[in-house]
Amino acid sequence: MSENKERIVLDVAYQPQVRTNTDTKRIMLNVILALLPALAVAVWQFGVHPLVLAVVSMASAVFFEWGYRKLMKKSNSIGDLSAALTGLLLAMVLPSSAPWWLPVIGSFFAIVVVKQLYGGIGKNFLNPALAGRAFLLASYAAIMGKYAVPGSLAGTVDGVTMATPLSYMYGGTALPEYFNFKSMFLGTIPGCIGELSTLALLIGGAYLLITKVISWRIPGAYIGTVALLCLIFGKEGYGNVEWMVYNLLAGGLVMGAIFMATDYATSPVTLNGQLLYGVGCGALTVLIRYFGGFPEGVTYAILIMNLCSWAIDKGFHRHQFGVTKEDIAAEKAAKKAAKEAAK
Repeated sequence: MSENKERIVLDVAYQPQVRTNTDTKRIMLNVILALLPALAVAVWQFGVHPLVLAVVSMASAVFFEWGYRKLMKKSNSIGDLSAALTGLLLAMVLPSSAPWWLPVIGSFFAIVVVKQLYGGIGKNFLNPALAGRAFLLASYAAIMGKYAVPGSLAGTVDGVTMATPLSYMYGGTALPEYFNFKSMFLGTIPGCIGELSTLALLIGGAYLLITKVISWRIPGAYIGTVALLCLIFGKEGYGNVEWMVYNLLAGGLVMGAIFMATDYATSPVTLNGQLLYGVGCGALTVLIRYFGGFPEGVTYAILIMNLCSWAIDKGFHRHQFGVTKEDIAAEKAAKKAAKEAAK
């Protein structure tokens, strides 16, 4: 071997450890591209303001990551696009009418507090964008709860703000006639920027599956669990199948299942663990929607399961290649002997 050959240093101090033919920058770019159809629907319905929020949020996230690492004398990491993606994801879970300064505050919390203070990309234990949304929801509940009337309903609804379909569904009020399967699927409804069109989100999800950025396990288990529980329990005033479909199309379920719950750093790496993680997200979402103080439960369901991710992976033992049962038994015996000697 040539002495001049560059050494490759593998840092195994944090998760996930995945061998792949791609790199972080390409993965992040693919996710950004997958979000563009949903962003385009928001611009179609609400004008240029959602785009402004997305740009401000991305620029703020990049600036805060650059500034923090500069201040701490760490290497510049903005080139991997993870900060830009965090900013875009944060913007996608904000109301389309949010003021421009709101994503700036959310980006600071997401990047500095949730991501960088724990070591940067791959070392955070919560999804930064969702943690930023939870912080904004707790700090600016009035702003986060106002949803503008989409352009397609401008002549139908009086006023400039309106309730979302989920608010009607879990508020004990019948859905207006302009909220139906078609409007929720295409995105002619009020809501956060990234949760309007199920069709646009599915297009983005298909792109991520094709490019192998994500697998089907977490989104499939998540959405499937919500579908099954809503079908079983239903709600008075709705048919069980109708109630199930409305729950799948309304709110941030598809957005969360495809783009948030699949975050590499905060989701399990074991295959069975991913299925259990998705089931947990789905069960918590339904639980919060039925009994929580907010009609939506996706944000907190995913954040709670983020905290359980390490335990889920620990519970599903991975096969150690090149290690026999005799080796494992000998290691256990050595540890036991060491403990007894220490006594």
